[in-house]
Amino acid sequence: MAPASLLLDVANWSTILVCLVLKLPQGAALIAAKSARGVSLESLVLELSGFLVCLRYMSYYNYPLPTYVEYPIIIVQDVILLLFVLHYSGKMKHALPYTVIFVAGWYMLTLQKWIIDLSMNMSTLVSAASKLAQLRCLWQTKDSGQVSATTWGLASFTCATRIFTTLMTTKDVTVLVRFIVMLALNVWVIATILHYRKPAKKHD
Repeated sequence: MAPASLLLDVANWSTILVCLVLKLPQGAALIAAKSARGVSLESLVLELSGFLVCLRYMSYYNYPLPTYVEYPIIIVQDVILLLFVLHYSGKMKHALPYTVIFVAGWYMLTLQKWIIDLSMNMSTLVSAASKLAQLRCLWQTKDSGQVSATTWGLASFTCATRIFTTLMTTKDVTVLVRFIVMLALNVWVIATILHYRKPAKKHD
């Protein structure tokens, strides 16, 4: 096997493996604290929207499955995480409207080719907005609360590997720009989480 091909396989499989546990640290933090403090609901909704668009776009254009197979995995985890945040925020009544919007949007995306193309271009802005929403939440509370730096670190890793796999396979500029922007914003969120992380109290 050629070195380039081996590196591509390693990047694809490591991304998939990381995505299997991507949201688990965040979910565990919410359950342990029984609180969604510091976690932005707006950020989660925007992030989920971006992931759904990307999955629809890549499947529509028949991209190699290993280059986007992690999206269904992340989407399932994001949905569960969203339900946790709605529950701990006392907003479970919003679950049904969100479900209707996401399902309707999924089917509308491929009604016309221009819709899916435009949506993919817009998804970078939507996903960037999701990171900025989380940053704004952190800036406002000045407390990273139950926000998991581990989850954001894993997300940064997957963005870095997807930059590599995109360059090695489809060379899709739209997808490439998206991952570069997401990587930069993920790193910014991690730095902000660590900045506002309160030191653990010492016990005698």
